[in-house]
Amino acid sequence: QVQLVESGGGLVQAGGSLRLSCAASGSIFSTYTMAWYRQAPGKQRDLVAEIDSGGSRNYVASVKGRFTISRDNAKNTVYLQMNSLKAEDTAVYYCNARGLLRNYWGQGTQVTVSS
Repeated sequence: QVQLVESGGGLVQAGGSLRLSCAASGSIFSTYTMAWYRQAPGKQRDLVAEIDSGGSRNYVASVKGRFTISRDNAKNTVYLQMNSLKAEDTAVYYCNARGLLRNYWGQGTQVTVSS
């Protein structure tokens, strides 16, 4: 059983930065691929960034060069550093862990970028 606890969302002006954190329970965190998704009102939930157990990263094109996903296995935590934020980044951001038998989701944290 894995639980994900997110923090770091909030309101920021366009051009600003936020860092999201997701703390995971469980003893095999280091084996999971971790990811961040986001969902804007009226839109589907889309993958933003992911990082596998070996540290390989993938990003959706719209955030590449602005966002960085990282993980600290000693802290069972994954981060999403978001720089040069745009109004289009406004969404609920969800942490995701790909477990052995199922995926786990955080509760979501609101990111609002004002222009």
